[in-house]
Amino acid sequence: MRIPRRLAALLAAATALATVWTAAPAAADELPTYSYLSGLAAQVTAPGSSPPGANVPGCKPSREHPEPVVLLHGLSNDTITWNTLAPVLAGAGFCVFSLTFGTGALGPIGSVGPAPESARQIAAFIDRVRAETGAAKVDLVGHSMGGAIPFYYLRNLGGIPAIDDYIALAAPLHGATLSGTAAPFTVVLEQLGVRGQAEESCGPCQFSPGTAFLAELNPDPAIAPEIEFTTIVSRYDQIATPYTTGQLTGPNVRNVVLQDLCATDYTEHFELTADPVAVREILNTLDPAHAAPADCAVVLPYIGPVG
Repeated sequence: MRIPRRLAALLAAATALATVWTAAPAAADELPTYSYLSGLAAQVTAPGSSPPGANVPGCKPSREHPEPVVLLHGLSNDTITWNTLAPVLAGAGFCVFSLTFGTGALGPIGSVGPAPESARQIAAFIDRVRAETGAAKVDLVGHSMGGAIPFYYLRNLGGIPAIDDYIALAAPLHGATLSGTAAPFTVVLEQLGVRGQAEESCGPCQFSPGTAFLAELNPDPAIAPEIEFTTIVSRYDQIATPYTTGQLTGPNVRNVVLQDLCATDYTEHFELTADPVAVREILNTLDPAHAAPADCAVVLPYIGPVG
């Protein structure tokens, strides 16, 4: 009975938050809400809108922050995923851009379609951002599949010269077991005779361990020694499992485990993009001249910091 009660509490909190949320997203200069629920509320009140501080027309990178930041969601969209991080980055002086890519049968939810097609949409968007801002390179921040798909862009679509920093949050770089549910799901697809079709057309299916797409993705940072890679993962991730799937190896890689910085951070997969420790580490990566230690607090799944 404990799990249903927790789910009921989370749904009640999300409903309450959506009820009191304003009809439009918060301005970038307002204090962000470090909670995944705030992104859900933004989707309810202003579906499909850019997160606050993102996609501002005419934004030109400053001398201090010459690379625009491109935010890439996972099995979600940019409204939900970046409601916290986008205004934080904008408030710190970055030009911030986001998009929803790979939509399909799930309506406003992206990363549904084939990952290579998502990568092509990302490539076109990065080209547009560079053209509009005059920047030679961009910094990438991707969550879940949005942190893994860009490797296809680097390896297959000529994206290496366009990227400076590459930050991946809970990315299934080496495949995701989904807390043990991926294997039974694959068996069901095989029994139905549609596994091959699913692995060609379904983005999430392509990140099941052992797929041909993962072999092609081959996320080896050595292909781009000039790019600085940062991974941020949580030991309590329930989607990109094992959590080490979100880590890389190489001299141009920094791997961050949230609980090594804050033992009371219980962030799971979805809260990660709004987690205050993760947000601080992103800022430290993109602006090392002003790096600061993260404030440790009790952070709960979905809800965020408490106390």
